[in-house]
Amino acid sequence: MMPAVDRIKTDAALPAHADVVIIGGGIIGVSAAFFLSRQGIDVVLCEKGYVACEQSGRNWGWVRAMGRDLAEIPLCLESQRLWGSMNEACGAETGFRRCGILYLCDTEKEMVSQKAWLDAARPFQITSRLVDPRELADILPGTTRRLVGALMTPSDARAEPQKAVPAIAEAARRQGAKVIENCAVRGLDIAAGKVAGVVTEKGRIACDAVILAGGAWSRLFLGNEGIDLPQLKMLGSVFATPPMPGGPEVTVGGSTFSFRKRLDGGYTVSRRNGSISHITPDSFRLFFDFLPSLITGWDELKLRVAGRFREEWRMPREWKLDAQSPFEEIRVLDPAPDDAQIEEAKSTIGAGFPFFRNMKVENAWGGLIDVTPDAVPVISPVETMPGLILATGFSGHGFGIGPGAGKLASELATGAPPCVDPTPFRLSRFKRSTRLARKAA
Repeated sequence: MMPAVDRIKTDAALPAHADVVIIGGGIIGVSAAFFLSRQGIDVVLCEKGYVACEQSGRNWGWVRAMGRDLAEIPLCLESQRLWGSMNEACGAETGFRRCGILYLCDTEKEMVSQKAWLDAARPFQITSRLVDPRELADILPGTTRRLVGALMTPSDARAEPQKAVPAIAEAARRQGAKVIENCAVRGLDIAAGKVAGVVTEKGRIACDAVILAGGAWSRLFLGNEGIDLPQLKMLGSVFATPPMPGGPEVTVGGSTFSFRKRLDGGYTVSRRNGSISHITPDSFRLFFDFLPSLITGWDELKLRVAGRFREEWRMPREWKLDAQSPFEEIRVLDPAPDDAQIEEAKSTIGAGFPFFRNMKVENAWGGLIDVTPDAVPVISPVETMPGLILATGFSGHGFGIGPGAGKLASELATGAPPCVDPTPFRLSRFKRSTRLARKAA
């Protein structure tokens, strides 16, 4: 059962026109709406289900720069700056707290790997540092797990997904944005080779630009527009405990587990480094795109053959804009969590941390994560379709970098100077999209 997300009042009437239409009510979409509306830009956000109903309301709630791909770090730091003032900007509690994050190391090999990342990241002046076993015992008292050390970043933080995303959406509405739930966008209205509007299940909205922040649905949506985005879906499984007074404040990631304290005193727990990839038709279509990451991350990836292959095989890849789309047939992706991973995380944490030995599972849920071949997001204009901006493929990093990513997407949509260099996030870095651009030309 998915976690309870704060519900907000949304708009009922579909406007005929907007400057920018945003597709998707997750952290990226609502952040883009927030920054656009703050500038007085007329923006409409359309969500096929309800705000934060999919991965943006199901993630771990980490806000980190530590361990990121170097290309992402400037955006991570910009996002942390924005998170720091988000409670005040929204006039609501997002749960943002600078609690620090630890990456525990069981072996010297892991410490060497963390040191290599730290050395490479030093130009960004992140607060990360290596911690030896003696200091680690002071940070995590009572730990019985044998550890050789850790990488720690005191400035990294946490926030509450089920509160933060609705709070940002509500703040955007107060600034003038329209947020419309249960309103699937079926496709784009193209005129003279560029975006002229969107066609929703409730009617057309004329606009000058569209930001697609559709998460796990983005590849399907773009395929109907003739754009071949290399993106797959991974299943993450998470569980929550009831309040557990007196536990660690720091957020922790181990080799096979993670835990984060919540505002209510409970913990959000997951099996780390164990994403599940269900074999689907796209697994074969994108096999060579993902082959390098499959080889390097084989130890962390678990493949499953299940009913999802049949479901996605039957799902239409093309549809007309005056007919029902797949987004209306499935309003919310609500996959079941993997019970084996839930039990593994629970037993591993209990074995190494006596505080968690008798913890109870209050709720457990699954979420589908949108993943790119290099695990770096696409935040980019589409060269062959002027007016379309992509903000997708966040590969499990979207919540933490959501405010910065939404801000960057809003700047690309309006032509404003970007808050960070968008080059690492360009769509054209993928050979598949390069081939598409040549064909279109």
